[in-house]
Amino acid sequence: MPEVKVDHREKALALLKADAEKILRLIEVQIDNLTMPQCPLYEEVLDTQMFGLSREIDFAVRLNLISENEGKALLEDLERKLNILHEAAQNSV
Repeated sequence: MPEVKVDHREKALALLKADAEKILRLIEVQIDNLTMPQCPLYEEVLDTQMFGLSREIDFAVRLNLISENEGKALLEDLERKLNILHEAAQNSV
């Protein structure tokens, strides 16, 4: 694999991971300070952010910057972390 392609691949994966972290932090702040997980605003923000990330991942897959499995793993990892946050918020109520 040419060095330039590897560099783009690493950058794409790093950017997608950073975006996933931003979503996690956004939802964490929202749970801690603004709204509860039952709130429609919470659901709308979460759905919008997850949809946007899934589109970014799809684009990176189509450009062969990451594999489909890497994209799925990234989304699954974020969903797992979000579920942990959601459960913690439910248990603190």
